[in-house]
Amino acid sequence: MKKTLFYSILLLVGLCLPLSVAAQTELQNKMKEIANITEVKALESEEFAEKYVTYFTQPIDHENPELGTFRQRVFVSHVGFDRPTVLVTEGYGASYASNPRYREELSKWFNTNMIFVEYRYFLESTPEPRDWQYLTTKNSADDLHAIRNAFKQIYPGKWIATGISKGGQTTMLYRTFYPDDVDISVPYVAPLCYGVEDGRHEPFLRYKVGTAEERRTIENFQFEVLKRRATLQPLFDKHCAEKKYEFRAPLEEIYDYAVLEYPFALWQWGTPISTIPSLDASDEEIFKHLLAISDPSYFDVNGPYASFNVQACRELGYYGYDMRPFKDYMVIKSTKDYLRRLMLPEDAQFVKFDKTLGKKITKFLKKNDPKMIFIYGEIDPWSAAAVTWLNTNKKKNLHIFVEPRGSHKARISTLPEDMQKEAKALIQKWLEE
Repeated sequence: MKKTLFYSILLLVGLCLPLSVAAQTELQNKMKEIANITEVKALESEEFAEKYVTYFTQPIDHENPELGTFRQRVFVSHVGFDRPTVLVTEGYGASYASNPRYREELSKWFNTNMIFVEYRYFLESTPEPRDWQYLTTKNSADDLHAIRNAFKQIYPGKWIATGISKGGQTTMLYRTFYPDDVDISVPYVAPLCYGVEDGRHEPFLRYKVGTAEERRTIENFQFEVLKRRATLQPLFDKHCAEKKYEFRAPLEEIYDYAVLEYPFALWQWGTPISTIPSLDASDEEIFKHLLAISDPSYFDVNGPYASFNVQACRELGYYGYDMRPFKDYMVIKSTKDYLRRLMLPEDAQFVKFDKTLGKKITKFLKKNDPKMIFIYGEIDPWSAAAVTWLNTNKKKNLHIFVEPRGSHKARISTLPEDMQKEAKALIQKWLEE
């Protein structure tokens, strides 16, 4: 009786112990063999059989490994060793990947493993000290290459790289630098810009996006905000003080920039034009709507996107503003170089834009026919810099899908049914080849 009770207690204790103590899974044992992985923590998941957050040792500069290393956060979600693997090339921080319910749509549809990589210089993947000269797209591609090579030993099947927005840009540049690393690439809403102020976004917003009536409604709202400066600026100043925002320009200028940012932000997220208040609405209604779409936090020098701003000024490019229609109502005289002046960290002012990346990606896409599916939204201002100039009629593998009236939220799952079926069928076919 005592022996039975003793063994029952032992069994109960064993069941309650975490995997790291009670038993190592086959995946854990395999990850132990990867020298660059310094830590593995088990996570809960409603989508995968096993899920872990790991920390992968990377050189601060892959071309000069003697400069030191940093830890890059990588989430590993397991279905099976015989299944394909989706490599999520996140362009920012990866905290949301820890959610037990998170699963990227391709991984769900095709029942794949998922390797989710946090971008260098974001959140837990930031080197100390933070030296901006090593935040380059080549180093980010090298990061992915090292992680893919390590996990290819565990998952030898087909690999799909995918990312959204800046993550989509990362998918695109990763395929360019390492064309044979993955079998399939699916960049979502990924612009290919050629300058810090690329020049294609402003005419897109002024003449192309939506209907003429919708564009007129947006411009009239911008004019109304500027005309009401006497009553709205105090509300704006109070809001900024309460939020403790810090800016590199006077609040009157930040007010102007919030007005200029408004149409880009509204179209980017597909906000219905019907939500724009009428021109005779109260000051409170007008101000509330402006903040909901174009909050001045975007220009806060202490915002969370310093690392992105550095890359935009160095290689990724960005967009400018067309202030000409509003110049008689504005305090600012020019918006030229606003990203550097307002949002680039003080210790990164040395950064200068290099056109090499844009040229390299363009040349790769024109001369090659990789298995790639680009997804864009028709009304997304970032689509002004889409790769829709590619002649896909001469390509067997490269495909571009544009969601009608789609925003920056465009995904395969939001495409019209016929487009969605075509995209899924292509991926399924490539996985079976």
